[in-house]
Amino acid sequence: MTPTLDLAPIGNCAISALIDRQGRYVWACAPRVDGDPVFSSLMNGDDPEHGFWDIVLEGQKHVSQAYIRNTPVLRTVLTAEDGASVEIIDFAPRHPKHSRTYRPLAFGRIVRPLDGAPRIAIRLRPSADWGARPAETTSGSNHIRYLCTDVTFRLTTNCPVSHIKSERPFRLEKPLAFFFGPDEGYDQDVGPGVQAALERTTTYWQEWIRKLYLPLDYQEAVIRAAITLKLCAYEETGAIVAALTTSVPEFPESGRNWDYRYCWIRDAYYVVRALNRLGAVDILENYLGYLRNLVDSSAGGHVQPVYGVGLEEDIDERIVESVEGYHGMKPVRVGNQAREHLQHDVYGQIVLPLVQSFYDQRLLRPGTIDDFHALEKVGERAYAMHDQVDAGLWEFRTIARVHTYSSVMCWAACDRLAKAADHLGL
Repeated sequence: MTPTLDLAPIGNCAISALIDRQGRYVWACAPRVDGDPVFSSLMNGDDPEHGFWDIVLEGQKHVSQAYIRNTPVLRTVLTAEDGASVEIIDFAPRHPKHSRTYRPLAFGRIVRPLDGAPRIAIRLRPSADWGARPAETTSGSNHIRYLCTDVTFRLTTNCPVSHIKSERPFRLEKPLAFFFGPDEGYDQDVGPGVQAALERTTTYWQEWIRKLYLPLDYQEAVIRAAITLKLCAYEETGAIVAALTTSVPEFPESGRNWDYRYCWIRDAYYVVRALNRLGAVDILENYLGYLRNLVDSSAGGHVQPVYGVGLEEDIDERIVESVEGYHGMKPVRVGNQAREHLQHDVYGQIVLPLVQSFYDQRLLRPGTIDDFHALEKVGERAYAMHDQVDAGLWEFRTIARVHTYSSVMCWAACDRLAKAADHLGL
């Protein structure tokens, strides 16, 4: 098993995973995107013994992979030398249910025979304690429980549990369904249940794409980018993370391996601008709510460069020794020291998107006078800091100086607040 960055994300705005070209889960964290990895093999050297979930086809010769149109539902086809082939469908359920959006901490997987008499082995090996060990298991007649660090997962399936526990090859003669999710009973026949969830999830995403404003130029790439941006959203709070991963090196052996599973305020203006151009008002409103909560909790208008998805301020950086890193390239970091930095451009970056709420008639929750007064203290802080030294746009860890970019963004915060005050008649 050789790690690669040719990876396909799936998710539902509560949980996400990265799947490699072989249809192997190599990265997924729980109970949140910044949690302990349930699948950790991406960060555990070149030949990890656990932290993945794959389907091994005997005599495999060829693989093809693509998303189902306008969705993050992934289809992988494995073909053997004798022509036998199997189809693997992977997704995270997301669809309307009881007037709400159903987005469980779960993955669905369907494995179907396509041609010939394929023989497969199923290797489901979640990890615990940051990849230090395989998760402990218990099992029943149609399920296996995996005791991961912060979450206990249950695999419910119509595949014989003994095949999964032994990892022995067997003839695939009918479709098999797998629901890897919360440790609770699956309240329906797992085969039709997972198939129905797949169909409803596919419909949800295709309908969401239909409502976006999309230019004809480069439309396929824009659609894929829009889906990926939505997968980076943590819907419970509205946060949008910079990436789904930690410690992928900036370049080989650089040591510049950072944890990006957090919400950078610097991204706020650009994310809101992208969402506006897409017409993705659902994500936009949720994200603005997240930013408003940060402003409310800011002491004296001070804004950190980065926060946790649950609005946490304390995301102290540490190094994890239990995994080897991508291709053995350490360190693997959890948390990010940038939260300690002074980066004065953040005042403009948080004000610019939030003043939109005073003008935008599409929003169900428009900006209020109270919102403006909360932002005022950020503007006052921006004025006080506009000519002071900081770590700058590039987050220098050992250099502090006055940066033009930071000064300009401080000016932008004050300028937009002044215009908003005029608009509100203040």
